[in-house]
This record gives sequence, C-alpha cells and structure tokens, in this order.
Amino acid sequence: MVMARRFTAEEHARVTAAVAEAERGTDGEIVTIVTDWSDHYHDVSLYYAGAAMLAALGLFAFFPDLLDAKLALFTGGWGEAERHLQLALLVVVQALVFLGVRFGFEALPMRGVLIPGAVRGRRVRRRAVQFFKASAEKRTAARVGVLLYVSLAEHRAEIVADEAILAKVEEGVWGEAMVALVDKVRAGDPAGGMADAVTRIGAVLTTHFPKTATDQNELPDRLIEL
Repeated sequence: MVMARRFTAEEHARVTAAVAEAERGTDGEIVTIVTDWSDHYHDVSLYYAGAAMLAALGLFAFFPDLLDAKLALFTGGWGEAERHLQLALLVVVQALVFLGVRFGFEALPMRGVLIPGAVRGRRVRRRAVQFFKASAEKRTAARVGVLLYVSLAEHRAEIVADEAILAKVEEGVWGEAMVALVDKVRAGDPAGGMADAVTRIGAVLTTHFPKTATDQNELPDRLIEL
C-alpha cells in the first residue's frame, strides 16, 4: 500500500496532550487512531481489472484489424493469421490487461478517487468498529470509552462510543467534533484536527460523565498510528 503520510513526534504529542486534557473533567476515556488506509480494496481492483479485460475484448471485436496488425509482427505480413493464433494472442492481451490493471491499481497514489464514496464509508466504519471492539469497548469499568478513528487517504473519520455513552448521547452530538476535524484536515493539519475533535468529544463527555473521585485513567492517551 502507498503510504499517504506519517505523523511527526510533535504531532503525536499534540494529540496525546489533547486527550489528556479532555479527560481531566470526565470519567470518559478517549482513544485516537489514525491510519492511511482502512482496506486494501482488492475486490475493487478486481472489478476494474475485469472491466478492462472485457473492454480489450470489445476493442478487438469492433476493430478486428488491430489483431491482425499485431499478428503481422510474427507472420511477417504474409497472409492472414490462422484462427488459433488470433485466439491465442487475444487471450495473452486480455491476461496482460487484467494483471496490469489489477496490480497497477494498488500502486496509484490517488486511487481513492476511483473507489466509490459509499464503499469507502462502509469499509472505514467497519474497521473503526473493529478497532473500537479491540481497544475501547467494555475496557472501562463504567463503559465510557470513545474511539476517534481517522483514515487519511480515504478522507473518512468515525467516532464510535461505548454503550453507556450511547444511552445518553445521540450520534448527532458528535457533529461539532467532526466539523472541527475536517476543517483542519482540509487545511493540511490532521493532527490539529484530531486535537480539536478530541477537545469537543471531551466537552460532551464532561457534560454527561463528569469526573468522579474514583476515576482512573484506564486507557492509553497516546495517539495510535497504524
């Protein structure tokens, strides 16, 4: 996979500090994860490769002289190529087109624009839920863990909350956090966007789950970069 960017030590520190500060007034725990890609999209590359292979077949069907022109390189232009040679060349061309698109797709730095937005959204959400289950869900005594998950190359982010939070907070409440994140990411400052989003998540948690005397820091504050 082509890497989009890596966070610097300073950027890691900014997000980590924002998490620590956001948790000062709440029993809630915030986990932050950033990645370039949430999925390899092998299936999408197969769809494009299959379509390209069929397009090559259609091209030779509409312009059969192209096939004879290619075969003339082997026959020296003497006479019409035999049918089995035409079919063999067609199979070879289709295989090369299929393999070229299949593996070339993954090397494209901007291949995200070729992946439908709905597909990217579903894959990012699925991966965010997977990471939430592994890193935050039911990992706190009061079930008050929240995951902020950002996938840079796919231009998607998700906020996933634990069951106690869902019982009191509607998902729409996270809108301000997402807006703050997106604004900074678009400005080229993803770490700043994550820090601002964490601050707003912390404000929501402080309102519904204020700090108690028995609260402990149950989940790591550091930014996790995958």
